[in-house]
Amino acid sequence: MPELRRLVGLTTTAMLLGTTAMAQANDETITVGLSADITTLDPAAISSRDNSNVARHIFGTLFTIDGDGNENPDLAESYEVSEDGMTYTYTLQEGLTCHDGEALTAEDVAYSFNRAADPENGFTGNTPGFVFSSIDFQDAEATGELTVDINLGTANPIAFGLIDEVFIHCKDSYEAMSLDEATSNPVGSGPYELTEWTRGSEIVLDRVDPEAGFAQIVWRIIPEASTRSAELIAGNVDIITNVAPDQMEAINSRGNAEVDPIQGTRRMYVGFNLSDSMAQEPGGEAIQDPMVRRALQYAVDVPTICSQLLNFECERMTGIVNPPNANQNLEPYPYDPAKAEEMLDEAGWPRGDDGVRFPIRFQAGPGRYLNDASVVQAIAQYLGDVGLDVDLDTMEWSSVYIPLIRERNAGPLYFIGSGGALWSPLYDMADLSAVDAGTNYTHWDDPRWFDRWEDINAAETEEDRRVIIDEMLQVFYDDGPWLHLYFQPDFYGVSNRIDWEPRPDEKVYLWNASLAG
Repeated sequence: MPELRRLVGLTTTAMLLGTTAMAQANDETITVGLSADITTLDPAAISSRDNSNVARHIFGTLFTIDGDGNENPDLAESYEVSEDGMTYTYTLQEGLTCHDGEALTAEDVAYSFNRAADPENGFTGNTPGFVFSSIDFQDAEATGELTVDINLGTANPIAFGLIDEVFIHCKDSYEAMSLDEATSNPVGSGPYELTEWTRGSEIVLDRVDPEAGFAQIVWRIIPEASTRSAELIAGNVDIITNVAPDQMEAINSRGNAEVDPIQGTRRMYVGFNLSDSMAQEPGGEAIQDPMVRRALQYAVDVPTICSQLLNFECERMTGIVNPPNANQNLEPYPYDPAKAEEMLDEAGWPRGDDGVRFPIRFQAGPGRYLNDASVVQAIAQYLGDVGLDVDLDTMEWSSVYIPLIRERNAGPLYFIGSGGALWSPLYDMADLSAVDAGTNYTHWDDPRWFDRWEDINAAETEEDRRVIIDEMLQVFYDDGPWLHLYFQPDFYGVSNRIDWEPRPDEKVYLWNASLAG
């Protein structure tokens, strides 16, 4: 096995320990250091977790769902499902108000759903690209002042949890704005409202709901991991995301903050873009072959990446679903470069005189995920070891890479993480709910996967549904469009002055945070 080289310089502990200027914290304000900037506050255009975390404080949802799949009322107090499973009728709480001062009614809810689905708006965010494609959303209709119907094209056993992800906003204000204006002027229904947004620097939210925790939330954009850690140690921020593994000891040793690790649900993978246009790119033709994709599974030493670059021991993914809900009959692909080379030879891609089998571009946007700059360089190294000439193309995350991902034009290889859940395997699988789903960045179209969704929806028992799920996961494991990596651990740095616990699904919700003690 080749030695995994250290691919980026690590920040020294001395740099962190040298931080001595301690800030005077404001008891009414909680400050969070994020690793990546947000791109929009239009609820229908949001597509990343960091962006969604900020927006969720501005926008309410009908219900909320926790990591275990338990639902709690938010803007709605109850809902009923029609006998055919295709209409969800929600009854709103009384006395709700939009941030513009207008009463929030069922008409605002219906508008929030229908605006996101309107093709003339061209939205590609989580709501139209993931939720609506997963539940076959048809339309929403206000049937009374406080009742609204959400109509689906087919019954879906997890529709309740997906509907809960749609941000509710306020019709009158949004009809008066252009799409460009809506990007930075949110008018929501949640516990906080936007008071300031300096792009690339910070987002400031002020409390609207008197029962929410801190009076003000400040989200600071701090791309450098070392700077985030230094700011936490100095007392300038209360929470930081994506603590670098080499900085954990320095934070824990200072006594005013500690690193709170949690096994996350985000699926990290290398995607194979299988579109017709990408097949014309160097290497694009090769990865159209399932045997080539399977061979490359053996080429990457995922446990070593985890231990050396992420500072945790991992078991490699077997596919798209988090471990408790995965197909338990599948074993992770082992690291076996000799087998990878044998399969690439058999697939018709032998090494040339220069030792190269084929060139291929590998795209990534470092800075969003845990030590991702090192991870993508390690993956490129492993693929190079079995004969690929990898052109590693790294770019700025929010303004360059994310648009490529949204347009499904990254590749032929690309590195990304997709948020997951523990409450249902179908939630994880819904990334690939349809060939044209906004989250099917790979353009994979295997009928052995996509034709089975109808069978899942028609299954009469959970046992019958589980059989179909396992058959689909076997197809994904054998011939699927992801090079399986790991479920990302989440390392949060948390100040001792606050009381807050992270969730396993990366949802940083602060309305219940408080001062410690």
